[in-house]
Amino acid sequence: MREEILDLVRRYHAQKFAPRRFDPASDTLHYAGRVFDEQELVNLVDASLDFFLTANRYAEQFENRLAEYLGLSNSILVNSGSSANLLAVSALTSPKLGERRLRPGDEVITVAAAFPTTVAPIVQNQLVPVFIDVNLGDYTAIPERLEAAVSSRTRAIFMAHTLGVPFDLDTAAGLAKRHHLWLIEDNCDALGSRYRGRLTGTFGQLASISFYPAHHITMGEGGSVVTDDDDLARIVRSFRDWGRDCYCAGGESNTCGKRFSQQFGSLPPGYDHKYVYSHIGYNLKVTDMQAAVGCAQLDKLDTFIARRKENHRLLREALARYEDRLILPRAPEPADPSWFCFVITVRPEAGFSRNDLTRFLEANKIETRNLFSGNLLRHPAFEGINSRIVGGLENTDLIMNNTFFIGVYPGIGGPELDKMAGTFTRFMGGERLP
Repeated sequence: MREEILDLVRRYHAQKFAPRRFDPASDTLHYAGRVFDEQELVNLVDASLDFFLTANRYAEQFENRLAEYLGLSNSILVNSGSSANLLAVSALTSPKLGERRLRPGDEVITVAAAFPTTVAPIVQNQLVPVFIDVNLGDYTAIPERLEAAVSSRTRAIFMAHTLGVPFDLDTAAGLAKRHHLWLIEDNCDALGSRYRGRLTGTFGQLASISFYPAHHITMGEGGSVVTDDDDLARIVRSFRDWGRDCYCAGGESNTCGKRFSQQFGSLPPGYDHKYVYSHIGYNLKVTDMQAAVGCAQLDKLDTFIARRKENHRLLREALARYEDRLILPRAPEPADPSWFCFVITVRPEAGFSRNDLTRFLEANKIETRNLFSGNLLRHPAFEGINSRIVGGLENTDLIMNNTFFIGVYPGIGGPELDKMAGTFTRFMGGERLP
């Protein structure tokens, strides 16, 4: 009966999601979106028929396969990339780390040209973000500023590989080693990016990945914390699973063999280990249905990455003639980005504003997005936080006013790229909205 159901799902997919040609006149060209075939739906329904609801066989399969892809020992599934960031920072505050733990008032080097949930966990854990400026073109931290930002209170570096471009890992990893700092990579935009041939997300002690539909693969909502440190993985799982000390998988008991024979805090001797809490934790797990979609997406990851790179290359070739007015994206030489998007900064002397250009693109059904927060410190939630700025944020403010991006995701093909190139040609030729 299960096979009959799954065969019907395949037939349903063929009817419901039959491919259609892009119509440049009427269709919106999205900056991102889910790309899938029948296998995602088959996996999703297959998982639902088990009716396990929480994490089960697909979650275990996904965690193992993602860890294997990255060459790491641990992948811990969570409900979003933002939760992955929260867990990565929170894990480093664990008393189990002894003198290495992060404590309130410790400093974490980061950037303000960021998505808010890279910086929010620093603030939420009563740590002090230290902001440095970023380069234009690659939008990653200026390497020289990293060294200048280190103080006697600095304990960690936590930054994103912005829009798929790896930040200078030679500098960041070297600095972390010399000063005994934790290094966390926000790899949410950069699954499949490489630095000196090595995958990003594998340089720091911890990294985060997002599986939101705009990212390289999706399970709807979802994320992962990855690490090669088994002790850190145990702490991350504890914070994810209510803060409990027990590490049994769902539906299992007494994995450690000492469920009723240990002493914790001032609890009675032999208190049930399944209900001992060693951290102030959360519940940030995923369902097996989400993981089932992710397993099908993992099969397509290499193809998705190749398509993103090719779309980015073709778009850059098409827009190269406008570099006198636009700063086009670039990557440092050791970096091989798995591009999240195509990011553009309007030069101050261009003769038009970002809003002039993005309004024109949007009116022609080409979606645009700003580079996330622009300058996070200018947003109401972050204006009054306890922080430190090193060397000024001039480029970050320019990004806030002049930078945006358009899509290169795998759902974009030749007709979509032609429309983008043609629309830019019209604007650069002087056409404007009334």
